[in-house]
Amino acid sequence: MSEAIFKTVIIAAAAIFTLLFCIWIIPPLVADPDVVGAFAAGFVNPYSSGYSADVLACWAILAAWIAYEAKALDIRHGWICALLGIIPGVAVGFALYLLLRLKQLRERSGQGAE
Repeated sequence: MSEAIFKTVIIAAAAIFTLLFCIWIIPPLVADPDVVGAFAAGFVNPYSSGYSADVLACWAILAAWIAYEAKALDIRHGWICALLGIIPGVAVGFALYLLLRLKQLRERSGQGAE
């Protein structure tokens, strides 16, 4: 896969997720702004609980990776990606981190960004 296709795929996935998040989450949250209740709704049955637990674990892994690479590789501004991993979601935070990381590593190697 070329870098251009890679970037297109992760940007598209993050954009589609953000659009769906806005369509599915914002209207009910505006109608009933109970954020804790909205979060708890992800755990209403065993299936949604499994998916919700997976999302939380993925966010924790992403946050640990961001913190590690901030020190080990001096990747800057990863904390923004960790915050975006909470709202709107891990798909957006992870995609942004991959792009941010790719850009910074490429700049350091002297290849410049595409």
